[in-house]
Amino acid sequence: MSERGMIFNAEMVNAILSGRKTQTRRPIKWKQTRFTEIAERDDGSLWPWAEDCERGGDIWFACPYGEIGDRIWVRETWQVIHDHIDESSHVEYRTYAPSIPKEKDLYWHTVYAEHFGDESREDRGFPWRPAIHMPRWASRILLEITDVRVERLRGLSEEDAKSEGIIPSAGGVLPGWEYRINFRDLWMDIYGTDNWEANPWVWVIEFKRVEGGAA
Repeated sequence: MSERGMIFNAEMVNAILSGRKTQTRRPIKWKQTRFTEIAERDDGSLWPWAEDCERGGDIWFACPYGEIGDRIWVRETWQVIHDHIDESSHVEYRTYAPSIPKEKDLYWHTVYAEHFGDESREDRGFPWRPAIHMPRWASRILLEITDVRVERLRGLSEEDAKSEGIIPSAGGVLPGWEYRINFRDLWMDIYGTDNWEANPWVWVIEFKRVEGGAA
């Protein structure tokens, strides 16, 4: 079993914490040649493949995020702040934002930075650190991979989109697209409209939350 870090934005961290998100899709990034393609394995599943001309054999690429049983620790926007009450340091996370009086910010050092929401740096008194710089010890969420597969991006079902942690559209969309339409919008925000239109192959990683995070 191995562990790897994976970045999730605040919206998706919320979805994981609430139990709504059990899938994530990530673009397949590989060096393609004329001998590289998505091929069918012996078990009938699709997988990135290449012909190894030098060794006279086939190469089945490994998923860079892990395999079934491996674990993913969540990287999210974060910061370590100094607590003037007990002279210790505590990790804050930026995910949800209930309202807490500013004069109590130092006292409520055990709450996550969801409490800060979209407040400016001046209001909260410290900057955020990007998720990519979060070390393992600061991660509070640990996931275990339960399935890995390869499919076209736009091949996801409504149930898949729901399992991505998506909130359904309020209305005005085709029946059966309440979740997928918002998944599409989220994907285009991250990867661009052209990527969605290209309908690329993606890694589909299913997971469950397990004990082992920092909080």
